[in-house]
Amino acid sequence: MSYPPNIHQDDNKDRMIEVIKQYPLATVISVENNLPFITHLPLIYKSGKLIGHIDKSNPHASLLKENTPVTIIFSGPDCYISPSLFEKAELPTWNYIKVHLQGTVSEIKNENEVKQSMVDMTSFLEASQQAYVLDYNNPSMDKFVNYVKGFEIDIRQWEGKFKLSQNKTPEARDIAKQQLISKNESSITPFLDRII
Repeated sequence: MSYPPNIHQDDNKDRMIEVIKQYPLATVISVENNLPFITHLPLIYKSGKLIGHIDKSNPHASLLKENTPVTIIFSGPDCYISPSLFEKAELPTWNYIKVHLQGTVSEIKNENEVKQSMVDMTSFLEASQQAYVLDYNNPSMDKFVNYVKGFEIDIRQWEGKFKLSQNKTPEARDIAKQQLISKNESSITPFLDRII
């Protein structure tokens, strides 16, 4: 049985891929000795696989070995929905978008392919701005590639969790939608002093 209820489940793969593309920082979860090991890494989606790289000095790198299972979570926008927003009595709730994936890992052993995956990732993350282009032939790439482990994840199971007040009236859904937009635009404010 999955939770939240079916009304909040979304098996539309295109929508899930859009979440992955818009929010590429993944929570990567491996298990060793019955304990979870968690790392946050950007991953890009390509032809049914997730592609990334990890610093070899990260202890998680040793767990990302051939054919090992891994769980990945992509987190979209989320926020608290207060009953005070509605005219009709409602209960407090939390709206969110998440994509949970299960897959198996394979290492990218060819250094040229690892370099190309880094170029591809930079190009994807730069997207419309294209302010920076990572040059495959940049001499520092040859040094840097020795410090990372490239890998890809073959996705075996998809689960979309889009809890967006689907069980409410159209008017209440619109209020919750506006709250989600507003809260996610302002949520960085408390952390600005850490960025500057």
